[in-house]
Amino acid sequence: MKQLVLASASPRRRALLRQIGWDCIVRPSNFRELTVASEPEAFVLYNALGKAREVATQFRSGIVLGADTIVVHAGELLGKPKGKEEAASMLRMLSGDWHDVFTAVALVDSSSGREISDIVRTRVHMRQITEAELASYLETEEPYDKAGAYGIQGMAALFVDRIDGCYFNVVGLPLSRLAELRQQCEAVWS
Repeated sequence: MKQLVLASASPRRRALLRQIGWDCIVRPSNFRELTVASEPEAFVLYNALGKAREVATQFRSGIVLGADTIVVHAGELLGKPKGKEEAASMLRMLSGDWHDVFTAVALVDSSSGREISDIVRTRVHMRQITEAELASYLETEEPYDKAGAYGIQGMAALFVDRIDGCYFNVVGLPLSRLAELRQQCEAVWS
């Protein structure tokens, strides 16, 4: 297998790769991500490919993994909140309702420039969050570096009562689909 390079500083993505036994080099991307878009699939794919392509130029060989995740509620794209008020607003919006989590994964072969990518969607339902629970959650560090202002793998697990789709996609890396994509590229790009 070719060396895997993670084009992300996300500790969650690195931990997920370790969880499945994949060693990787971590090289955060300097790619300038889109911050505003109307189409979630195009948004996350543009960012994931941009990150992977940018980091691929720094290596002679290896497969570079770029990923991007966004939360969508009632047609509104929710990225990482800029502060406490925006986090509170996002969580109140998600409380008691369904939303979608989209993650794009992109693999770029740094030696040939060949690419493979896909987008995974997971539906998530949050139970009604009380104001006391919200206030307590906002006092943690958890909401501020995550799309939609919550981490399903952390304390916000208390708020999520149903999901339809890949749990790991909501964490930020759809592992099963990523494994399929890596197998495809290893078979064809070797």
